[in-house]
Amino acid sequence: STGQAARPLPVGERLRGEISFRNVDFAYGDETALHDVDLTLRAGQTVAFVGETGAGKSTLVKLVARFYDPTSGRVTVDGTDLRELDLAQYRHRLGVVPQEAYLFAGTIRDAIAYGRPEASDAEVEAAARAVGAHDMIASLDGGYLHEVAERGRNLSAGQRQLIALARAELVDPDILLLDEATAALDLASEAQVTHATERLAGRRTTLVVAHRLTTAARADRVVVMDQGRVAEDGTHTDLLALNGKYARLWRTFLGETLPEDAGTDARDGGPEAVGARAV
Repeated sequence: STGQAARPLPVGERLRGEISFRNVDFAYGDETALHDVDLTLRAGQTVAFVGETGAGKSTLVKLVARFYDPTSGRVTVDGTDLRELDLAQYRHRLGVVPQEAYLFAGTIRDAIAYGRPEASDAEVEAAARAVGAHDMIASLDGGYLHEVAERGRNLSAGQRQLIALARAELVDPDILLLDEATAALDLASEAQVTHATERLAGRRTTLVVAHRLTTAARADRVVVMDQGRVAEDGTHTDLLALNGKYARLWRTFLGETLPEDAGTDARDGGPEAVGARAV
């Protein structure tokens, strides 16, 4: 804690969404996860974080969600240390889509309205349409009143992700945190979820833990993490030209290198996850 009273966020005023990490270290107990991270993400940018499992990419996103505070250093949004902001109000400005979308038992409508239970049917449908989920929902028995089994077991992984994206859209967040999880989807579902994700990102500041490098290639900026540090930072094109770690990951992703070079979760999704419900 900074020792200061929590600062309320102005009602009706949006966050611009500029996020800075200033000399950030973080450790899970004795295990260092981040070391001396110094990054500024411009408002409205979509930034993909890539690297091997355990490199620290999901930890960075968790710090922005304020699931944890840095061991040392500061994480700021629009110049304000996150520890100074009212946590509940700040969380309401976030959209979080985890790798495995958790859906409670209830209707599709309930699942989408989870972060805004007072939303009208029209608002719920508008959110679904905004991310391209409406046609999928309309095809289900009962449409928005289709009953969802606990954890969404009676829906496909792609359907669960579309509902999670609609849920985040309804909250209308200023900052979007995505643990991209298309690696386990078939190609048709992957294309649909990818398109929905891009619609949701819009002009919001978006942080993506990118398991598939096709996601990184579409981002405005790619940050390569390695053993808790920022190893490379730039556009997809810039990093390919650099011919360093990202270029090697990309060649591995395309199947152009030998298997022993492929110590990455770029293709298989990896076990890291944001592990949060959408708020």
